[in-house]
Formats: sequence, C-alpha cells, structure tokens
Amino acid sequence: MDIGSIKFLAIAGIMMAAATFPPLAIGKLASHAMDAIGRNPEASSKIQTAMVLAIAFVEAIAVYALVVVLILKFV
Repeated sequence: MDIGSIKFLAIAGIMMAAATFPPLAIGKLASHAMDAIGRNPEASSKIQTAMVLAIAFVEAIAVYALVVVLILKFV
C-alpha cells in the first residue's frame, strides 16, 4: 500500500466515525432528557437547557472531526 491509499483509508475511517457517533450521542441525550422530564416535570426547563448545551458540545466535536478530515485530505 502506498501513502495515498493509507491516507484515503484514514480519512474514510475518521469520516465514518464523525458521521455515526454524534447522531447516536444526540439520540441518547434526548432519550435520557425525556426520561428525566417524565420523572420530574417541574425541572423541565433546567433539563432542556442542559440537554441543548450537551447537544451543542456533541455537534462541536463532529465539526472538529470534519476539520481533521479536511486537513488530512488537503495536506
């Protein structure tokens, strides 16, 4: 294998992880938030705030992975 094909496989692997894991994490976050709101409806505003903040962090990690993929692709 030459360096080009190894680089392509690395890019493909990182992109697969970047496309797969954030939606799973967001689904898990939303599921647990709904469970928490169902158990304690009075705390729904605090739970929703924490959920939205956590979703933003998960999406930021996905953007970082995309940046790494683009750096690997064009360097």
